[in-house]
Amino acid sequence: MDFFIRLLQRLKLYNAAKTIGAGFYRLTPRYEREQKTMLSFYGQFIHTGDMCFDIGANVGNRAEIFLKLGARVIAVEPQSSCVRKLEKKFRGADRITVIREAAGETAGTAELMVSEATTISSLSPEWINSVRESGRFSAYSWKKREQVKVTTLDRLISLYGVPVFCKIDVEGFEYQVVRGLTQPAGVISFEFTPEYLEPVLSSIHYLSGLGDAEFNYSPGETMKLALENWVTANEITSILKTLPNTSIFGDVYVRFLKTDS
Repeated sequence: MDFFIRLLQRLKLYNAAKTIGAGFYRLTPRYEREQKTMLSFYGQFIHTGDMCFDIGANVGNRAEIFLKLGARVIAVEPQSSCVRKLEKKFRGADRITVIREAAGETAGTAELMVSEATTISSLSPEWINSVRESGRFSAYSWKKREQVKVTTLDRLISLYGVPVFCKIDVEGFEYQVVRGLTQPAGVISFEFTPEYLEPVLSSIHYLSGLGDAEFNYSPGETMKLALENWVTANEITSILKTLPNTSIFGDVYVRFLKTDS
């Protein structure tokens, strides 16, 4: 597989092949099954009229699901090529706002390292080094650079309100993103990879300090919570540190508990 990826990259055909393949895939029964699975999974968190943040929206696969569930979506994406696709995909949709920015700890600007596979472009050189060295994404490169604007979760909340659900998929920049939040905010999901776990554990610790929270995780793209019961920050930290399969990746889910005021 790595050989074919590198061949397509040398011929500058990777993105074209990926786009064509994605178009055909949307016509398959498997695609329909995956859509139903995602609707069922995210439907436990999101309902009609809810506000959702999609941080690292890429080309809108999750934003599309959130819209189907009846939510209002704030899609935050810094990559210029992805923003063009988002604007084209959701042209005329009245419940989504596309923002061409990254999210981080403070507002400003940053350098985005852009991969030919847009899903793994990143603001974190440390994460890139980790996934290269582990072999997870050794076939890819991050040669292009884009200067991008950076906002914060707090600023987004001041503009659009507190989200019921916030999906964060920022390839190693998760800790910086959650550091830009200073209040509880519904349910938050963010990605983890075992070779770059410490910032994920720091994110868990930070979020647990914002309010009464409980945690779960979903391995890979299973769209299933691994734990029958939600657990504490210390418990999810221990679980992630001792996962038997060191190649596993997935998403951590944080649920802030409502308290009587």
